[in-house]
Amino acid sequence: MKIAILVEGATEVAFKGKLINFLQSRLEKKMPKLIFKTQKGRIPKEGKLKRVVENYLDNDGYDAVITLTDVYTGTNDFENADDAKAKMTKWVGNNPNFYPHTALHDFEAWLLPYWKTIQILAKHDRSVPSGAPETVNHQNPPSHWIKEIFEIGGCKTSYNKPIHGARILRDNDLMIAIQVCPELKAFVNRIIYLCDKTKVIP
Repeated sequence: MKIAILVEGATEVAFKGKLINFLQSRLEKKMPKLIFKTQKGRIPKEGKLKRVVENYLDNDGYDAVITLTDVYTGTNDFENADDAKAKMTKWVGNNPNFYPHTALHDFEAWLLPYWKTIQILAKHDRSVPSGAPETVNHQNPPSHWIKEIFEIGGCKTSYNKPIHGARILRDNDLMIAIQVCPELKAFVNRIIYLCDKTKVIP
């Protein structure tokens, strides 16, 4: 199984190692070949997304293409996660080997469950934003919260998405975030389901 995962930028690529380690422990010999395809800031839209997906499937030998977009993109493209997935499906044209997924509201929501690690790295005791990680909203999305704690903390450095994202994940169990982030769980389970339906996380 060869899967292309279209991601927005370097932050999601920093997530790759953690994801692969988690999947290997679950899928073992059925582990797919995952190729992260960075889209330079945004997942393509409309006809361009359709062309990119079809090229990977028809010309490059991929068995499946998964997109992973933020719902919060700095624009009003998507109202919510369901809207984002519906629009990407419409743009691509209901291709059976295309699977749209989202980070709600941005990738950093999946780092919020590790707030204690974030406090240690930022050297500040600011409280975690209230509510479930994926409910932290458009007005002040998760990435802003993490950026702010680094800026007010004693670490003397700004939040660097790929560097700090990987560092936050490094010593933590991905299952912690999976269990409190439904969109992350759906994304991980999509990969697992394509390879071994019996190993899907309940």
